[in-house]
Amino acid sequence: MHGKVMSTALKKLEDDALKLSARSRARLAERLIMSLEEAIDPHAEQAWLDEIERRSAELKGGKLTGIPARKVLKKARAALR
Repeated sequence: MHGKVMSTALKKLEDDALKLSARSRARLAERLIMSLEEAIDPHAEQAWLDEIERRSAELKGGKLTGIPARKVLKKARAALR
């Protein structure tokens, strides 16, 4: 019976969360993800650092072209509306 009560509470929580604005849902998602940080693979941080180094080298070497921050931020803001 405990599982049924939990799934009902979770369903209501999900329904309520989906009624929030896009900005509020994004903030909630960020907080929930941050709460899982301890459960993240301990090798994930090193993998991200390696990825950053790889991308940085590609940018510096001319293999990739960067996107201006203003364009990225404009697109992100539009997505949050």
